[in-house]
Amino acid sequence: MNGGVAAAAGLAAFLAVLVWTAPVQLRARTPWRPVAFAPVAALPLLVLAGDRLVPVLVGVGAAWAGWALWRRRCRRRDEQTVADRVRELCEQLAAELQAGRPPGDALAQVAVSWPPVAPVASAFQVGADVPDTFRSVATKHPGAGDLRLLAGAWQVAHHTGQGLASAVDRVAHELVAARRTRRVVEGELASARATARLVAGLPVLAWAMGSGAGGAPLAFLLGTPAGWACLAAGLACGLAGLWWIEAIARGVDTAT
Repeated sequence: MNGGVAAAAGLAAFLAVLVWTAPVQLRARTPWRPVAFAPVAALPLLVLAGDRLVPVLVGVGAAWAGWALWRRRCRRRDEQTVADRVRELCEQLAAELQAGRPPGDALAQVAVSWPPVAPVASAFQVGADVPDTFRSVATKHPGAGDLRLLAGAWQVAHHTGQGLASAVDRVAHELVAARRTRRVVEGELASARATARLVAGLPVLAWAMGSGAGGAPLAFLLGTPAGWACLAAGLACGLAGLWWIEAIARGVDTAT
């Protein structure tokens, strides 16, 4: 057991150093802090586990995978909230411009409603490149990618002399239409997500039924090598299925 704990400690230290020294781009896309600290935090559990080292490792891995799925879902929800704010911003900006307000005043007004675009209003005031500032804001805030469409409309209107109000209004109408399509897609995907969660929860129901019938499934899963293998394989398949469904849904959301 001491050798196993020492190996786990070495692995934890290696993972922590590896993640802390990862490239910035990788750390920006990965929940790297929990990945670095989870093995270290699990060491006390490993020391106390004794002969049950394998079930503890399986439980820690399943908990981390579930946490990662939850974080991905929260991130998607946050991105959708930002996308809705961008759509509302485009509608407000189009309304301000069609009402005859100067572009600088219109940008200042929408910046009050959504502060992340305040740099765009500042760029207009100092004569900087407004489209590039829109694109910079879109890059910094996940879910704000539609600001690139607004940047393109602003740039086209500036170079061609076309009415800025009409260009921004077309972008706003396109975002509204895209949002309708996205809602339809989300409705179609809701049943698939619900089915995946139901299938992932069926093992718990099977465990309850087995226990009620006089069996001892928990003792088998946590007390025998064959049970450990079944537990690890079942959790891996269930979590992989949930992850796969979420990946497909995210791909569809990105395509729409």
